[in-house]
Amino acid sequence: MCGIVGYIGKREASPILLEGLKRLEYRGYDSAGVAVLKDDALTIKKHKGRVTDLAKNASAHGLSGMLGISHTRWATHGAVTEANAHPHVSHDGKIALVHNGVIENYLSIKKFLEGEGHTFASETDSEVFSNLIAYHYAKEPVDSPSRFLDSVRRTLSHIEGTYGIAVICTERPDELVGARKGSPLIVGIGADEYLLASDVSAIISRTSNVVYLNDGEIVSLKDGELNLLTSDEEIRTPEIQQIDWDIAESELGDYEHYMLKEIFDQPQALENAMRGRFSDDGSTAKFGGLNVSAQELRQVDRILLCACGTAWHACLVGEYLIERFARIPVEVEYASEFRYRNAPLDKNTLVLVISQSGETIDTLAALRESKRKGYKTLAINNSVGSTIARESDGGIYQHAGPEIGVASTKAFTSQLHILSMLALYLGRLRDMSYQDGINYVAALKQAPELVTETVKLNDEILEISKKYKDMSDCLFLGRQDMFPIALEGALKLKEISYIHAEGYPAAEMKHGPIALISAECPAIVLATQPDIHGKLLSNIQEVKARGAPVIAIANQSNPLPPELVDDQILIPDCHRAVLPVLASIPMQLLSYHIAKLRGCDVDKPRNLAKSVTVE
Repeated sequence: MCGIVGYIGKREASPILLEGLKRLEYRGYDSAGVAVLKDDALTIKKHKGRVTDLAKNASAHGLSGMLGISHTRWATHGAVTEANAHPHVSHDGKIALVHNGVIENYLSIKKFLEGEGHTFASETDSEVFSNLIAYHYAKEPVDSPSRFLDSVRRTLSHIEGTYGIAVICTERPDELVGARKGSPLIVGIGADEYLLASDVSAIISRTSNVVYLNDGEIVSLKDGELNLLTSDEEIRTPEIQQIDWDIAESELGDYEHYMLKEIFDQPQALENAMRGRFSDDGSTAKFGGLNVSAQELRQVDRILLCACGTAWHACLVGEYLIERFARIPVEVEYASEFRYRNAPLDKNTLVLVISQSGETIDTLAALRESKRKGYKTLAINNSVGSTIARESDGGIYQHAGPEIGVASTKAFTSQLHILSMLALYLGRLRDMSYQDGINYVAALKQAPELVTETVKLNDEILEISKKYKDMSDCLFLGRQDMFPIALEGALKLKEISYIHAEGYPAAEMKHGPIALISAECPAIVLATQPDIHGKLLSNIQEVKARGAPVIAIANQSNPLPPELVDDQILIPDCHRAVLPVLASIPMQLLSYHIAKLRGCDVDKPRNLAKSVTVE
């Protein structure tokens, strides 16, 4: 969601801040702003709309200074207006702040501050933050060298909710302060400079050395020093880590959109997911970071998978894969619901959370709730150093590289592939035979080649997209492990093309959704499982009988009769462990082309954010 970039060093801050904001555009935003401090003069520029427009405005006014903060806002409190855009300045003009998160008690704080004579210019909760810091700053001893830092620290003790903040003070032109609770914040360590950011992509062009802040930590950056402490003044030693991907991975290259690039990145993403993760005899998978012994895993009676959005769809596929190949009961929960339920879990339950960013706030809350209740909790995520990666008991990194497009593609199929590898690993610990393991590993290793073959259908899918770009509704139908893929296909279409779409188990169609079927509501049917092929043909007949167009996704060796379908996309034959990955790709391409043909902003769809870090 919202993005933060802060800078202190020996270079002009404005170009660095604006470059960082450009790299954070994929997170989703509706306004942007920058504040630069030189001596005791604070210059602020805000703009409702894109960073490009803000940059033109900022350049026109010649922002100068080597200390600054900037922000891309995704509206929560208050409408999308210039006044509500960040940075927010205290009523006395001394404190400027950018904030990610939500202050739950902001109304009571605002009422108190108004009683103290503070005035407000926006509808946001974040302006309350800057004014409360100013209130405490005014009460600190004037000659205290830590006056600014102490005022921030005291303020945090009164804040209820979540925050990632970067703060500057006109009377402290040599200091940048940051803090986090529930919203990610990192420090980038460069040559004679420091950066604060909510995402490594904002600073990767300047440094690969970072410190990930933990909840409750405050950082002061000044005089070439990084001082880290907690809200109760406990001094911490910063742990410097290396970002594990190169900036070239986040560049668009020759592709028109990041989403298309990332669809074509999938063979490499799957290779990265598998690298070094098979046993020497080629009969099973192996994972170095699970931190759970094989003996402990044999005692697991139940697995609970938790996630949100696209990752939740991956969990549903994981349920089918693990139950089919490892014979362990699996339950899937929305992470956003898990902590508010009191679901009974057996002591031998293993909890696994999935989050591409490793910062999804609901998934992080589910992880913490699981650990609080004493369950072993693992994670699959794509961000080394993320909060979920640090707080889980163990887990599996995807190594898919940065995913910039809001609509997840390579991160999703990478999650599917890792879940398939996990199903293999658990199955081999139980009753899967050696030969079945050999066959399974061979199938997984073939997946990148099959995906490469599948993305070659791009031109064919473009032509199909032209026929359906003007539809207003669409049904996605699948059975068994293709049902979650139908859900994911519907999500992809609706989130980037704004077409109403729903995914259903094909057999459930006649229990209600069939009422929607008409010539104006096409059905996309996943007909890829030979064992239930006849059942799917019956479901397609029901659709055709009501005059609706049918787009089928089927196997090359088992196409549907031409008279039953209006269009057919044939994917390579493959092992059932790989099928969900291959079946996802035509729907990714179909959604991409339809959205592009409709003139939609494919990489930055309206109202959406890449990483959801507020409730």
